[in-house]
Amino acid sequence: MFDTILIANRGEIACRVMETARDMGVRVVAVYSDADRGAKHVQMADVAIHIGGSAPAESYLRGEAIIAAALETGAQAIHPGYGFLSENPEFVADVEAAGLIFIGPSAEAIRAMGLKDAAKALMEEAGVPVVPGYHGENQEPGYLAEQAGAIGYPVLIKAVAGGGGKGMRLVEKPEDFADALASAQGEAATAFGNSDVLIEKFVQQPRHIEVQVFGDGERAVHLFERDCSLQRRHQKVIEEAPAPGMTGEMRAAMGDAAVRAAEAIGYKGAGTVEFIVDGSGGLRPDGFWFMEMNTRLQVEHPVTEAITGVDLVEWQLRVASGEGLPKRQDELRITGHAFEARLYAEDVPKGFLPATGRLAHLAFPGGTRSDSGVRTGDEISPFYDPMIAKLITHGPSRAAALRKLARALERCEVAGTVTNLAFLGALAGHAGFAKGNVDTGLIARDLEALVVAPQAGAHEVALAGLAALGLLEVQAPATGFALWAPLRRAVQLRHEGEDVTVYVHGRGANAHDVEVGGELIEARRIGGRWMLGDQVAPDVAVTGELVTVFSQYGLAFEVIDPLVRDAMAGGDMDLIEAPMPGLVKAVLAQPGQQVAEGDRLAVLEAMKMEHSLLAARDGTVEAVLVEEGAQVEAGAALIKLAEDGEAAA
Repeated sequence: MFDTILIANRGEIACRVMETARDMGVRVVAVYSDADRGAKHVQMADVAIHIGGSAPAESYLRGEAIIAAALETGAQAIHPGYGFLSENPEFVADVEAAGLIFIGPSAEAIRAMGLKDAAKALMEEAGVPVVPGYHGENQEPGYLAEQAGAIGYPVLIKAVAGGGGKGMRLVEKPEDFADALASAQGEAATAFGNSDVLIEKFVQQPRHIEVQVFGDGERAVHLFERDCSLQRRHQKVIEEAPAPGMTGEMRAAMGDAAVRAAEAIGYKGAGTVEFIVDGSGGLRPDGFWFMEMNTRLQVEHPVTEAITGVDLVEWQLRVASGEGLPKRQDELRITGHAFEARLYAEDVPKGFLPATGRLAHLAFPGGTRSDSGVRTGDEISPFYDPMIAKLITHGPSRAAALRKLARALERCEVAGTVTNLAFLGALAGHAGFAKGNVDTGLIARDLEALVVAPQAGAHEVALAGLAALGLLEVQAPATGFALWAPLRRAVQLRHEGEDVTVYVHGRGANAHDVEVGGELIEARRIGGRWMLGDQVAPDVAVTGELVTVFSQYGLAFEVIDPLVRDAMAGGDMDLIEAPMPGLVKAVLAQPGQQVAEGDRLAVLEAMKMEHSLLAARDGTVEAVLVEEGAQVEAGAALIKLAEDGEAAA
């Protein structure tokens, strides 16, 4: 076994790997960027080495700096985590050339699965079922259109070097193919430096089921399947294991196919073989096809660990250090059911816009596994994925595990940034999902119902008002009586864009009457806990002018200074501003240009995603206030439209 390893990653996965390494008595080296100087993974490590600037290209993608850090600190091996350099074969080759061990597959295995078209051809040779499609080198638009017609609509255009949904377009009619192809190729070229695409038959009622495999370079085993069908824009949201509705016959067929795929490339370490499954007629052995192989540890690996009792990171370290496979196939068993929900800092009602902010409060419920790379006080940076945590529950049955997940989401406490907690809670309570009726289109079909913002009730507004006035503290200020009369105070709050005034009649340190919209609510501290009427008050966090009531997945209230009013109430339709910190990827407008409502004026890149900034009305561009390549803060003015009736200067 290794004495020291370096983790070439950050955040949740770096912390996850460290926990297992520490339990095994292995010394851990962390690397960090400017933005991560005080990060959780840095503080957890035995040694931490600074490797560059905040942007990934300046730090976590600098393979030479990471290898130098490993050599400097005496590490014998490098664990890549997921993302960044984890599937970069050149990095693997450089690691081995430096005399170090890469904790993962060989460069050859990664290359074999790196391009979707070549991987599919390889899988066909290995006897793994592949979706009908065109995976050839001819990229001439007319020829690709012919292939799409031969395959039969609907078809899916996919970037051969793609991932994360980039360079992917669904085309349902022949007349839409040309525009979709141009769009997919353009996005693929920007994201991956490779505009080549493949064409596949689009599977009706598709399910995304993947199989966890583990190899020692010669032999491989599978650790059963995970269902990752709950997706939004090809991004996984909630994963589970095993897959609902799975039969023994189909599990054996998928497992065998996944093992054949791994052994065909001499796979070593943890990997995932992803399949697209036709869920229209129930799961059947002839209804699944190879989609791609991820040659690394997956984000959702904890659900497999929960149902098998296997620590996949421990297996990675043991096999990389020269040991054989820890278990034979016949020694692996499924016990119970598990779910994982990905908690993100994102504004769901605004189209799942990634968010930033300092975590004023962060607490996870007991009895639930929570894999997180952040703590209370940490900053959600614009430079990296905005994941806060993964919440994992396990139970003896699917229904039991899902109930535990729903309860865990309700009890999770986050303040300081908007999150997708309420969205996750709505999914956990979705009737169809509870019955196991899942496919990749579920979220899109029911999106309107799933993204409804929780509405604060009078009791929650009252509690926020008490917190804003500091009256929930043990030694509350300015309470009691004044001039032999109950003290009356008022505070104005804003919630979901609406203002409300809360009036508080103080009757002592432990008693207040609170008036909200004409309703009178008695607040009393009994046995050290506040009661609102006959209800126990939820917890509250106060940070500056923000009050968060931990009810309905977190209700945020802004405390309004009555002397300050927003002069721009209702929004300035003339000014296009950056909704978050990010990089200006493209400026599509020019002074004097006539634009229509909804036209794309600029593209902002943030949180590894591109966001189009649109004109809020018809008009004329008066000024372009930013250049392509500029790094901007949230609220920065980018483009100004001339006022109605005025021409651009």
